[in-house]
Amino acid sequence: MSLIDKSVEVLEEDEQEEAARIAYARAVGARLRTMRKQMRLSLQAVEAMSEQEFKASVLGAYERGERAISVPRLQRLAKLYDVPVDQLLPPDDATVTRWGAGGASEDVVPLNARRSMHSGSGTDKVAIDLTKLHTVSGPERDLLRRFLSMIQVHRQDFNGRMITIRAEDVRAIACLFGVTPDSMGSRLDELGLLVNV
Repeated sequence: MSLIDKSVEVLEEDEQEEAARIAYARAVGARLRTMRKQMRLSLQAVEAMSEQEFKASVLGAYERGERAISVPRLQRLAKLYDVPVDQLLPPDDATVTRWGAGGASEDVVPLNARRSMHSGSGTDKVAIDLTKLHTVSGPERDLLRRFLSMIQVHRQDFNGRMITIRAEDVRAIACLFGVTPDSMGSRLDELGLLVNV
């Protein structure tokens, strides 16, 4: 192989690496935009929330894939969004299963207005206000937050305001607290976490 051929091969490899880097930056950007929109935040709102650390123009450049975000900045953005860092990265494969967004389009029924939690149908849903979860004190908050966070990661749903969970999820939470599902429903209501629909 001649020196010219080796130079051409090196240039082609560099071009391929650059193309892969650009494609990944765009995929990260698309994920950042998806996450911000799920949380119903504008670029300007993120700038204000971050006390101007994430300027709207810079965040927009990240989202368009025009700029690559550093790992430390990605960590700070994840903390600002209150999500695990890996949720701001694109999935390893292109197919991501959506398990429901927990949004207003689902049929949400508050606990105090529906049938018993012991119904076997599994179709009843409960809406929990995530913004009020921060006001709850004690071990209940930490356990609930971890459990609900697990559901959010599973669903890829980080709208940040509310989450809809099924009766089976309430039963699981009740088991964690060692109470009946109805008692857990009443406790969630007492804590002010239920969304009245």
